[in-house]
Amino acid sequence: MSSKLKETFTPSEAPAPAPAALAAKVRTLAPSMTRSMQRVAETVAGDPAGCAALTVTGLAERTGTSEATVVRTSRLLGYPGYRDLRLALAALAAQQAAGRAPAVTADIAVDDPIPDVIAKLAQEEQQCLADTAAGLDTAQLESAVSALAAARRIDVYGVGASSLVGQDLAQKLLRIGLIAHAHADPHLAVTNAVQLHSGDVAVAITHSGRTTDVIEPLRVAFERGATTVAITGRPDGEVAQYADFVLTTSTARESELRPAAMASRTSQLLVVDCLFIGVAQRTYESAAPALSASYEALAHRHDPRPRHR
Repeated sequence: MSSKLKETFTPSEAPAPAPAALAAKVRTLAPSMTRSMQRVAETVAGDPAGCAALTVTGLAERTGTSEATVVRTSRLLGYPGYRDLRLALAALAAQQAAGRAPAVTADIAVDDPIPDVIAKLAQEEQQCLADTAAGLDTAQLESAVSALAAARRIDVYGVGASSLVGQDLAQKLLRIGLIAHAHADPHLAVTNAVQLHSGDVAVAITHSGRTTDVIEPLRVAFERGATTVAITGRPDGEVAQYADFVLTTSTARESELRPAAMASRTSQLLVVDCLFIGVAQRTYESAAPALSASYEALAHRHDPRPRHR
């Protein structure tokens, strides 16, 4: 396989983020922005009331950028255009003027009672799953499933919260008889990626699409000829350049407290389950006995009765 970089995917349109999520969106995306776009994003997040009163020309002048930069920044933040961003800024300014309690997440304030927290988090999780399901490219998913089902060996890369998702995928595949390993250590990941070749599959999990410790082993696997899959919230991120198949997760519901971890992990786990079920369907004749054997081998560990020697 050629080491030439793939063309990145154009992200599909998603619902605009809620006004209260704007600051989290800026923190998450700012590192991947140009310096001029960062100035626009940080300005609107820092002074929503003042910026809501500005035209696109006025905001461009205030930030020392261009009107085109303002529009591009608006779209990167999840708004169809600058008009939509202005409406969100006005709503955010109104919330702040009303003295709303500080936000812990986009919808949860520090003084919300526990029943409200439960209900709001449940709603966020449901929305996150719905957004991810709606945005998944079924052709890409089916191709990834086919590659995994036929793979000689599968490596999964992820760090931080994504490493937990990677372990979940590897364990699921192991239980249906596939050779799969999750690598959270970046050095070990690259060392293993060097051993991959055609017929193997490498899966990278990164919400931001720019996690170096995940991109590097995927790049190595890609250059070695392995089939590569990226599970990411940013299909236009660097990780997609080294992925044969890109599976996009939801980015619309991010947390103020933890901008990526809560929403990204939920959507990543949905994609992992879709991959697992798809592979289990394709390999049912061997997967079913393997799964049954693993259940039988572990059954005694779940039996509270003492075992007799």
